[in-house]
Amino acid sequence: MKENRVLTAEEEAENLAEQARIRREKLQKLVSEGNDPFVKVGYGVTADSSYIKEHFDELEGKEVSVAGRLMSRRVMGKASFSHLQDRDGQLQIYVRRDDVGEEDYASFKKDYDLGDIMGVKGYVFKTQTGEISVHCSHIEMLSKCLLPLPEKQHGLTNTDIRYRQRDLDLIVNPEVKDTFIKRSQIMREIRAFLDGRGFLEVDTPVLSTLEIGAAARPFKTRHNALDIDMYLRIETELYLKRLIVGGLERVYEVGRIFRNEGMDAYHNPEFTTVEVYQAYCDYFAMMNLVEELYTTIAQKVCGTTDITYQGTQLHLGAPWERLTMKQAVKKYCGADYDEWKTDEEARACAKKLGVQVEEGEKATKGHVLIALFDAFAEDKLIQPTFIYDYPVENSPLAKRKPDEPAFTQRFEYFICGHEYGNAFSELNDPIDQKQRFVKQVEEKKKKEPKCNAQVDEEFITALEYGLPPTGGLGFGVDRLVMLLTDSATIRDVLLFPTMKPKK
Repeated sequence: MKENRVLTAEEEAENLAEQARIRREKLQKLVSEGNDPFVKVGYGVTADSSYIKEHFDELEGKEVSVAGRLMSRRVMGKASFSHLQDRDGQLQIYVRRDDVGEEDYASFKKDYDLGDIMGVKGYVFKTQTGEISVHCSHIEMLSKCLLPLPEKQHGLTNTDIRYRQRDLDLIVNPEVKDTFIKRSQIMREIRAFLDGRGFLEVDTPVLSTLEIGAAARPFKTRHNALDIDMYLRIETELYLKRLIVGGLERVYEVGRIFRNEGMDAYHNPEFTTVEVYQAYCDYFAMMNLVEELYTTIAQKVCGTTDITYQGTQLHLGAPWERLTMKQAVKKYCGADYDEWKTDEEARACAKKLGVQVEEGEKATKGHVLIALFDAFAEDKLIQPTFIYDYPVENSPLAKRKPDEPAFTQRFEYFICGHEYGNAFSELNDPIDQKQRFVKQVEEKKKKEPKCNAQVDEEFITALEYGLPPTGGLGFGVDRLVMLLTDSATIRDVLLFPTMKPKK
């Protein structure tokens, strides 16, 4: 018995090229016969696959018009069974020569290929095996597929091809389509949740005239008409807080963000955030909002607050664990911030625990606490956990704690060892804010001497008119979608992730 030999890459490429050549010849034949599929305009679809299956009792024996991509074909002489794939799934069609006509049936057998877009009309019935189908009375090619689809046996598994050719990925991998349908549902539910609580959705500029002093590195571009450099935004925060100053009181933005930085399973240079600001509340109110939001979204999208992410069982329902950063560090590595009398003692503690921090006066007690949290605590936070009261050293936009001015009213929340969102009681003292911005710009210029970091004076001016006590929250949409679709990497939840061009 002859064994099937695996084709080499060169042989596979030649095979695909030959198939593509044959398909183009079929197209030329159709064009020469006056049946160019690319001149067709629209098609009167009256039902899709899911509707026909859900309403079979009402539709049985009635005529419908459906359209989709030809995904399978089983020719049996004068009749054929095939499957069309539309937005909601696949539907079987039964094509018989005596019903569609000899000429159209001959064309169906010879000119049609898997992947072609076709429209059919016929009546709904159920086969002897119980499969709901359409018995065709008319068939029509609506668009020719000139490249062969991946073999059904092997599918499309190469991630580089999947991410570069998401269109092809969506055609042949139904679970991928499900992920992006769920992403759309998540976005819809986020908006419904916030709209239902009186928040106003707004849009703020993507292009900025200045590079702010934040740690994130921006993308730089040029505005030719104004003859100035401009920067793609790294956040939506400052504009949104100016709207609170203006009296809108509850605002949010679903914003596209751009950061000229590295890429990994949790980071893409272009991503989506939701930022939410509410006047007259604090960071504890934002904690409650996060718990309620995640509980609601999980229940609406997944049908439960108990989910599995990459093999780990998670409970997203409230209440979540709440720890100060000091408590988390003490819990996971034993270091006690309150026992450090000086910055030098803090640095000595870090050295003893094997955590490297900057030498000399650059590493304060706050810096050491952050470093120990990153080293020992973050990856232990599996179930949803709020970590709050961050050192002022890494919280330039958060209000200080009145009783502990070395700390701010800030929290981040963590799931499966990763940060999912960030929130503050917003700093509304313009004098303190400007001092922090100036220090932030100075530190950035030390690290990147060629950068053009500046203080946002317009934001400071807005604060001088008076920002009411405000709670603010920002979270990454892509990470939330990863969580609720059990996706291992951010590229699995971005339709077209950033990719290095092929040479």
